Amino acid sequence: YVTLEPCAHRSQRGPACAHIVADAGLARVVVGVTDPDPRTAGNGITRLRYAGIIAECADHPAARESLAGYLTQRQEGRPHVTLKLATSLDGFIATGSGESRWITGPAARAHAHRERARTDAILVGGGTLRADTPSLDVRLPGLEQRSPRRVALTRGPVPEGWTALSDPAEVRDLADVQYLLVEGGAAAAARFLAAGLVDRLLLYRAPILIGGGLPALGEIGLPSLAEAHGQWRLVDRRNFAPDTLEIYERAR
Repeated sequence: YVTLEPCAHRSQRGPACAHIVADAGLARVVVGVTDPDPRTAGNGITRLRYAGIIAECADHPAARESLAGYLTQRQEGRPHVTLKLATSLDGFIATGSGESRWITGPAARAHAHRERARTDAILVGGGTLRADTPSLDVRLPGLEQRSPRRVALTRGPVPEGWTALSDPAEVRDLADVQYLLVEGGAAAAARFLAAGLVDRLLLYRAPILIGGGLPALGEIGLPSLAEAHGQWRLVDRRNFAPDTLEIYERAR
């Protein structure tokens, strides 16, 4: 059993994986998902069958999920984008005065840092950068070295070591980034949603009401309410008492 189709091309790391598997004398190989790399794209499975191996593709959702960053890069030429929002029950990310620390509790924040550790880069808007000067590092014991590359959506200057993007579409220029986490603020989140570049939503909700605060999102260019339906599907729900997390994926 393999998650990704064995490659059919030789690389700097050595011979094609499909040749190695074919020479191993296996009777059957089950592939989780085919490789969209045009150098393979079914050729790996063909090579196995040519060697007399029973080779089949399960096209399994779990395999696709585990390779979401790689598949998105190969198929769409950009990172797999997760938008994280931490809100009150009434959908605000801060009070009217801008106070936002902390909406959610320690358990939810720890999970958010785990998500940071799993990404290649993390992005905030220019307003958030200037107002909060966030460190965007991973503050979990043992995972400090997993802090992602820092990116800002802004036309202004950024601190040393940061990368500036003037438009969400420029995420296609982020070399070696398969997973991008967008953490805020409302304007940056809205621009990514309006551009259709968000693949996954992390919605942390605290059991509080703010009223008259700063909304989680700005204008996303929704033409009608009917267009809002059917865009997202709930894939997971977790409890981080007293907070909750809902995870959505874009419906394809």
